[in-house]
This record gives sequence, C-alpha cells and structure tokens, in this order.
Amino acid sequence: MTDAFIYDALRSPRGKGRPDGALHEVTALALSARMLNAVKARNGLVGAAVEDVIWGNVTPVGEQGGCLARSAVLASDLDETIPGLAINRFCASGIEAVNLAANQVRGGAGNGYIAGGVEMMGRVAMGSDGAAIAADPSLAMKVHFVPQGISADLIATKYGFSRQQADALAVESQRRAAQAWAEGRFARSIVPVLDQNGLTILARDEYMRPATDMASLAALRPAFKDMGETMPGFDKVALMRYPQLEKIEHVHHAGNSSGIVDGAAAVLIGNREFGVKFGLQPRARIRATAKIGTEPSIMLTGPVPVTEKILREAGMSISDIDLFEVNEAFAAVVLLFQQAFNVDPARVNVNGGAIAMGHPLGATGAMIIGTLLDELERSGKSVGLATLCIASGMGVATIIERV
Repeated sequence: MTDAFIYDALRSPRGKGRPDGALHEVTALALSARMLNAVKARNGLVGAAVEDVIWGNVTPVGEQGGCLARSAVLASDLDETIPGLAINRFCASGIEAVNLAANQVRGGAGNGYIAGGVEMMGRVAMGSDGAAIAADPSLAMKVHFVPQGISADLIATKYGFSRQQADALAVESQRRAAQAWAEGRFARSIVPVLDQNGLTILARDEYMRPATDMASLAALRPAFKDMGETMPGFDKVALMRYPQLEKIEHVHHAGNSSGIVDGAAAVLIGNREFGVKFGLQPRARIRATAKIGTEPSIMLTGPVPVTEKILREAGMSISDIDLFEVNEAFAAVVLLFQQAFNVDPARVNVNGGAIAMGHPLGATGAMIIGTLLDELERSGKSVGLATLCIASGMGVATIIERV
C-alpha cells in the first residue's frame, strides 16, 4: 500500500460564533476558499494539482448547503477541473475528510488531495438542519435520544467525574492555550482572515478566556440541569437506558464545554510522487485511521473504543503514542479517555483544546491534526493520535508519525 503523507496543515483563527464575533460577516464559502488559496500559494500548486477537495461541514443548509466543497473550489484560485466532495460525520467531519483523502492516496486513487472543513456557527445555527435522530420520534425513542450536554453529564455520572475535576480540566485548557499563543506555537499553521481591502479581520483565536480560574467557574450554573430535570425531562430518558444510575449529576456548563465558534482548516495530503512533483518535503505519514459506532444515548464515549480499535489494527499499544489530541467537546470526554488508558494528562491536548479555543464543528478534526503535527515537530516527538467523539454515537481516530 502506498504511503500517504501530510505536506501542509493550516487553519483560520477561531472567531466567536455570534453576531459580535470577528468572522460573523464572513461566509463559509469565503473562508473555505481562503483556506484553499493558502494551501495553493504556500505549496506552489499549479493546474489540476490534486485529485479532489474533500470538505467537512456539520450543518449543510442555507449558505453551507449543496456541495460546499465544489463551490469552494470554484470560488478559489484552484483549477476548475478539481472536483469537490462535501461530507458530514458530525463533529468528526474534518478529520474524516483527512482520513478519507489519506486512504484514497494509500489505495492509489490519485496522488494528492486537499482535505479539511468549515463551520460558521454564528451564521448557520447548530441543529438547523433538523437531524432525524433528534426530530423523528420513531428513531429518537428507539435510541433514547438526549442532547449532547445530557450525554456529557451522563458520562460524568457513570464514570464518577466531579464538577471540580471538570472545572480543573477547563482551567488547564485555558492556561495551555494562552501559553501556546504567547510562545507562537500556532504560528506556522494560522492563516489570518482578511477583508476585501486586505485588512486583517482576525489573526488570533478570539474565544479564549485566559483569566478563567476555579472560582469563576464555580459561579456558573450547570447548563443542562433544567432540560434534564424539567420539561422535556431528558434525565428520565437517559435513566431509562441506564437504570443502574439513581440520578444524573449535572457538572457541565459553558466554562467546561466547548465554545461555539467560526473557523476552517485544510490539510494537504499526497504520496511521495506528489511531493517530488511540487518540490515538497513530507512532514508526517498517516499511519492508521479508524472509525466506530457507539451506544447513541451516552453518545460521546467514542474516543475510547476507536482508540482501542486503531491501536489493535495498527499493531501498536498506547505506550507507542507520544502525544494525544482528544477533542474537548466536554470535559468529561477527555477525563474518560485519560482514565480508560491511564495516560499522563501532560501528554493530552498539550496546547489546550476546544474548551479554551472553541469547536467549529466541521473544521475541528482537521484543526487538531495540524495542532498535533505542529507539537510533534516542536517537541521533537514522533507519534501522535487524534480522536473525536461524535453526535449520535461514533468515534474517529488518526495516528500520524512525524517524518
């Protein structure tokens, strides 16, 4: 099988996903095209340089609808003979785009791909596509559907994670993200967003709150308590699936959950021939990819079984991994991963995560691949694993090895 290499990885800064956010006037199409143009310019791509653009997006309606990947190609400076494929694996859409591109290269279906994703959460509201698992009672009742926040609290209850543990992880995420920005650890990957006059709209992650401490988080009310305990009473639904639990402990809130933000990311993937053609040096080899389905009510446990699966299929053990990127959808997701594999927290999300910087759904997976690669290079380490939990019960993982 042909090796698939990462030649470049870049992302936009994350903007607050609300009307006063810096990227609120930027469309998903415009931001996607900017990422594609940056990949082309930074790597000297000409003509039909890549086989395809694979682009993730979680809410493909309105201005994010249709085949956004193809629209982005046409809006960019890429050759119009390059097609586009829009995909949706919920929160793992960006990393699944990378994995799909890598496996196409490994299987011989083209020499190079651009993969990534976008989500403008301040312009296209999360859930506005009307997902059947939440909107169709025949399915929602069958799988004991509850919103993700209830699922996160269910994980905390089932596995014994306290509010204090969740808050401590959030404070550390903010500290690490602030340190990473202060030390320029993201400098290689960040593509500032410019307006039509070439003026900078956003050059730095906007969502971060570096002054966050345990006291400020302790003052926040649990975000999902009301929907759990009163109408529509999702706690009762969760307890129907997990009757061994007496009640749901609500430990998550805005400060220890991922932030709603806007952003995009792109990864350039190719075989050895692709690099030779454009005079590029590979930065990492994509060593393995995996995906899995999990119980859909608790929903967010996927990083654990998919990591077990990818390690098994790659013939590796957890000790073979130097660094981990586990998407901080909610604090309990990362706490569960650390508990399951008994990994040192100092090796997980070294530069902070989505609690501090935000989670632009369709882009996050591609973003953490780039963050992982940058940190492997900065620290001189070799092997990293990136993984995300996914709505409706799934998990995706990727192992990369620095070249």
